[in-house]
Amino acid sequence: MQAPSVGGVMLPRGNGEAIRLSRGASLTDFAEKIGANPASLVAVMMNLGEMVTATQSVSDETLQLLGDEMNYQVQIVSPEEEDRELLESFDIEFGEDEGGEEALVSRPPVVTVMGHVDHGKTRLLDAIRKTNVVAGEAGGITQHIGAYQVGTEVNGEERRITFIDTPGHEAFTAMRARGAKSTDIAILVVAANDGVMPQTIEALNHAKAAGVPIVVAVNKIDVEGADPTKVRGQLTEFGLVAEEYGGDTMFVDISAKQGLHIDSLLEAVVLTADASLDLRANPNQDAQGIAIESHLDRGRGAVSTVLVQRGTLRIGDTMVVGDAYGRVRAMLDDKGNNVEEATPSTPVLVLGLTNVPGAGDNFLVVDEDRTARQIAEKRAARERNAAFAKRVRRVSLEDLDKVLKAGLVQELNLIIKGDASGAVEALESSLLQLDVGEEVDIRVLHRGVGAVTESDIDLAMGSDAIVIGYNVRAAGRAAQMAEREGVDVRYYSVIYQAIEEIEAALKGLLKPEYEEVELGTAEIREVFRSSKLGNIAGVLIRSGEVKRNTKARLIRDGKVIAENLNIEGLRRFKDDVTEIREGFEGGINLGNFNDIKVDDVIATYEMREKPRA
Repeated sequence: MQAPSVGGVMLPRGNGEAIRLSRGASLTDFAEKIGANPASLVAVMMNLGEMVTATQSVSDETLQLLGDEMNYQVQIVSPEEEDRELLESFDIEFGEDEGGEEALVSRPPVVTVMGHVDHGKTRLLDAIRKTNVVAGEAGGITQHIGAYQVGTEVNGEERRITFIDTPGHEAFTAMRARGAKSTDIAILVVAANDGVMPQTIEALNHAKAAGVPIVVAVNKIDVEGADPTKVRGQLTEFGLVAEEYGGDTMFVDISAKQGLHIDSLLEAVVLTADASLDLRANPNQDAQGIAIESHLDRGRGAVSTVLVQRGTLRIGDTMVVGDAYGRVRAMLDDKGNNVEEATPSTPVLVLGLTNVPGAGDNFLVVDEDRTARQIAEKRAARERNAAFAKRVRRVSLEDLDKVLKAGLVQELNLIIKGDASGAVEALESSLLQLDVGEEVDIRVLHRGVGAVTESDIDLAMGSDAIVIGYNVRAAGRAAQMAEREGVDVRYYSVIYQAIEEIEAALKGLLKPEYEEVELGTAEIREVFRSSKLGNIAGVLIRSGEVKRNTKARLIRDGKVIAENLNIEGLRRFKDDVTEIREGFEGGINLGNFNDIKVDDVIATYEMREKPRA
C-alpha cells in the first residue's frame, strides 16, 4: 500500500512500529513522534471524516484510527505509567521502601470494613471507636471515607490496627474498590439474620480482586432469627471456609449493637495479619502513601486525610498529593489532636495544600517546593488533556446528518459539586453508569469540591446543564444568579436520591415506548347490510370490553385477516354507546372495512405508554 499523501506531499508511513502517546495527546504530539508536519495530519483526519485541530486533545480512539491509517501501532500510556515516568524524570521512586531488610520495621495492619448495606458496618466501627458516627450521617448511610486507628491487646502485647471506613452501598463501588487497594485485610460484615446478600458478594469480590485476606464478622447474633451457622455455610460456596470447618478464614460472631466479642474480632485481625502477611515498612525515608478523603474546610482551606504507607510524615514537609501540593502546616489524628509526625499505617488529616486532591491520589514528600509545584502542574495538565479528549464527540461524515437532526441524540449535561472528593467521584461514577438506552447521553461537564459558585452557574447557563450540590449550597450571589437565569440547581444530602432523580430525568428525555394492551373480543353472530354505513357486525362480547375509537383486528379461523382497523361505530339496540362490556350484545361498524362473516372474532386493543424499567 502506498504512503498517504496530502497536497502531493508524501507522509512518512510506518512499518507497524509502536509509538507511545499519553492520554489526550494532540496531532502535534503524534507528528513529533513520526517526524511529520501537524497540518498534514489534520488533512489526513479530514479525509477520515474527523474535524480536528493540530493542538486539540483527541480521544484514544481517534489516535488509534490515525495510527491504523499511517501504519503505526499506537500505544496509549496508562495513567499509572504516565505518573511513574513523570516521577522518574525527577529521580523519585514511588512505591518502594528504601534500604535493605534491616531498614524495615513492623507496621500496623490497615483494615477495610465491607459488606451489605444495613448489615452493621458503621455500627461496628462505632463500637470499635466508642463514638457515635451513625447519628451524624444522612439517611444512616456512611457518606465519606475516614480512617481511624485503635489499639488492642494480643497475647499480652499492645497492637495497633488502622481502619479505613468505606461507604456501605453499591453506589460507592469505585470508592470501595479504591479502599481495598490501600488495604491489608478486609473485614466482611454479614448479618446473622439476613445471611449473604448481593452486596456481600460484591464486597467479597472486591477484596479477592485486591488480593487481601478476609476476616468474617457475623453481626447481629443477638437478634431474632440469627443463624451464624447458616452464614458459614453460605460463604463456603464463595471460597471462604471457616477454620472450624477445616478452612483458613477466621469467623467471629459479634453484636456491634451490644458490643459483644469486639475484642475477639480485633484479635482475629491481628492473628490473620501475622499469619498471612509480612507487614513492614521503612519509617526513615521521605513519606509516601495515599489520600483517603479530601474536602474544603471553610476555616482551614483544603484538608486531606492521608494514610502514610512508608516513611514518616512531619510538619513542615513539602508534599504532593495528586495535582495538589503544599507544605504541611498542621496534622491532626483521628481524635482531632495535633500530632508532629505520622509513621507507616498512620492516618492523619493534613492542612496546607493548595487545592483539594482526589480520593485515592498518591502522595509523596519531596525536597523542594519548586519540585512539588512542577509535579502537581504536570499532573493537572495531563488530567485536563485527558478530560478534554473525553469530551470530544466523535461524529463521522456518515452519521453527521443523523446527529444534527433534533431528537436523535440528546444529552443531559451535569455539573457536580460536593463537600468531599470521594463522594463527588462516586456520584459521577454512578451517574455515568446509568443505562437508559442509546438515545440519551449523560455528560459531566465539571465536578469539584466546594460550594456552588457563580462560575458554575455561568457554565450551566452556556450549556443548559443541571447543577447538583451534594452536601453543599450555592455561595454568595450564585443562588440569586441561578434563580434569575433559570438554572436548575438540585441539593442532596443522600447520594441515592440524586441518582434516582437524575435517572428519572434521563428517562424523561427518552422517546416514549408503547405496548399493546388487549381490551376485549367480540364474536360476530350476524352481519347487517346498510347502504349508508356498509356492513355492520352484530356481536356478542366474549371477554373484556369493546370501546369506540379503539384499534381492532379481525380473526377468522384463528388467523388474522385484517390489522389496524378502527371501531368507528358502536351501538346497543338503537343507541350509540362508547363501550359494551363482556356478556352483552351490540353492533360494531369497522368503517370502510366490509369483509366480515359470521363467527369472525373482532379483537380490540389500544397502545399505552410503557413505563421505563
